[in-house]
Amino acid sequence: MKFLLLLLSLLLSASVNAQEPSQAAIATAHPLATQAGKRILQSGGNAFDAAVAITATLAVVEPYSSGLGGGGFWLLRDQKQHKTIMLDGREMAPGKAHRDMYLDQDGNYIAKSSVDGPLAAGIPGTVAAMVHLSEKYGNLPLQQVLQSAIKYAEKGFPVTSHYQKMAAFRLSVLQRYKSSADIFLHNNEVPESGHLIVQKDLAQTLKLIAQKGNAGFYQGNIANKLVDSVKANAGIWHLNDLKNYTIKEREPVQFHYRHMKITSAAPPSSGGIALATMLQILQNYELKSLDDVTQTHLIIEAMRRAYRDRAEFLGDSDFTNVPTERLTHAWYADGLQKGIRLDKAMPSSDLPEIGANLKTKIVNSQTEGQDTTHFSVLDTQGNLVSATMSINYPFGSGFTAAGTGVLLNDEMDDFSARPGTPNVYGLVGAEANAIAPGKRPLSSMSPTLVETDKGIAILGTPGGSRIITMVLLGILELEKGAAAQQWVTRPRFHHQYLPDKVFYEKNAFSMEQAAELELMGHHTSQLDSGYGNMQVINWDYVNGVQAASDPRVEGQAVVFDVP
Repeated sequence: MKFLLLLLSLLLSASVNAQEPSQAAIATAHPLATQAGKRILQSGGNAFDAAVAITATLAVVEPYSSGLGGGGFWLLRDQKQHKTIMLDGREMAPGKAHRDMYLDQDGNYIAKSSVDGPLAAGIPGTVAAMVHLSEKYGNLPLQQVLQSAIKYAEKGFPVTSHYQKMAAFRLSVLQRYKSSADIFLHNNEVPESGHLIVQKDLAQTLKLIAQKGNAGFYQGNIANKLVDSVKANAGIWHLNDLKNYTIKEREPVQFHYRHMKITSAAPPSSGGIALATMLQILQNYELKSLDDVTQTHLIIEAMRRAYRDRAEFLGDSDFTNVPTERLTHAWYADGLQKGIRLDKAMPSSDLPEIGANLKTKIVNSQTEGQDTTHFSVLDTQGNLVSATMSINYPFGSGFTAAGTGVLLNDEMDDFSARPGTPNVYGLVGAEANAIAPGKRPLSSMSPTLVETDKGIAILGTPGGSRIITMVLLGILELEKGAAAQQWVTRPRFHHQYLPDKVFYEKNAFSMEQAAELELMGHHTSQLDSGYGNMQVINWDYVNGVQAASDPRVEGQAVVFDVP
């Protein structure tokens, strides 16, 4: 009886801790966004209010990573309603989009046509997501929540070395459009460190959103300016495209890995399904009993198979039949695992082929890593948000709609412009991700929650096609019992089926380990620089809250008391 009473006491204690953490936490990719969210929580807002403030602030101070002209996924845990949902604010293809819009008369992809300029832009969802979050889940008025973003747009924010790096990478396309060059460059060149980026038009757009909600962006003056500017520069947007944009609440992907319950993004994200495949393959092995090279080999083989399935099966589930239940089932992963040898890599060419032309024109994308953005939030009521947003390539399409300050995305490149032709991240796809009007392009953004009997972890990162494997490696660190800081600092490696290469950071493998992997049949390629920008929170029911920001860039993580 005493044992039962003690057990009941521990369970009740864990339940209380699980409902109300003693402190709040925020981790974002930019200190100004972290501080904006902190102010909201300390002013009586909840995690969802803070998420809106952070989303809007990042849209101002990280124009190379996200913005009002982009989209994303917001994974929410509403403690009061006891529900977890995925808010799908992914961009949609315009009504005049069609399957072959980026191909020439011979059926060949027209270089950069889905990357540069307004033709590359899908209809943005970020604003609709912010308004939905505020109206349905927040405590504070939208006008109050958007004040930090409006201030930084009006008064400016200082250029950092990371801003300079991103601007230099996309300098030519920013110079092509005066509306962008006037805002994001200085004298038509990369701005000097400390130069203030002032966005007066964007401030006015944010004020209209604060006053009118969706109508301030998707209808009226701003909508007219967006469409007129896009059309004047060979784009295909129509006013109805904006008016008809819809935010969607979706059931996230959920599965179990050993003692963990993992919740991640559902289609049109590939993240949750790919994580389920990889982790459920790996749970067939006692990784900790194996040497480092064998562990790495098995993780690579799991990555290879998950990304192969991504290429064949995944797309917008509103348009294509994505076999989510089958792909996330442990039995399916067991079947994939049967083809893995402990001593030898399987060439990607030996896996079942996907369509014609798949093995042609595969590129090695080494530009990705910090474009896109992620943040994690936990409030003292136990509400939490894991959110990943993007405008795709750094500075998106490079095109800013005149009079709005809105820099447009180039997310149309995330569709399969032609089955088998890789996008800017080297990812290939099949008919499931072909372009269609109103369709949402497949994404790798993977906001994720990991629950155990000890607590809840909030993870996510930017990084193009490498997002999913970074989250995977973070979860494996969590499984080892590592502190949050180790999840974000862990050296990384990545395989995405095609190209058949293992890309890795400098410290991920020793020369001897890389050589051993090569002997097993892996093709390794060390990257010139690190990649990713992971932002995490770990809420331990007993030991309290930790937060960590990836040191590779310039984010900020804080744990703090709320009055």
